[in-house]
Amino acid sequence: MSWVLDIVEDLQIIPRQYFKKLMGTDEIWEVRIDSGSDTFRLLGFFHRGNLIVLTNGFTKKSQLTPRSEIAIAEERKRDYLERIK
Repeated sequence: MSWVLDIVEDLQIIPRQYFKKLMGTDEIWEVRIDSGSDTFRLLGFFHRGNLIVLTNGFTKKSQLTPRSEIAIAEERKRDYLERIK
């Protein structure tokens, strides 16, 4: 999955169709990467303006983002923000 991060790092701007805020979450955003028949998702959040902290990634098999993956992202966000205080 490290090549997915390489793709995201190389782009100056991630097109809106591949980057969206997940409704009903604690400001969690999703980056979508399509590669052939595979679709990868990276979840994360903004910190201090334009820094995006990625929390977890997974292969998406359905239209809905699994609630368990969102819960992981929200927990890691809380942990991160608590540690940097």
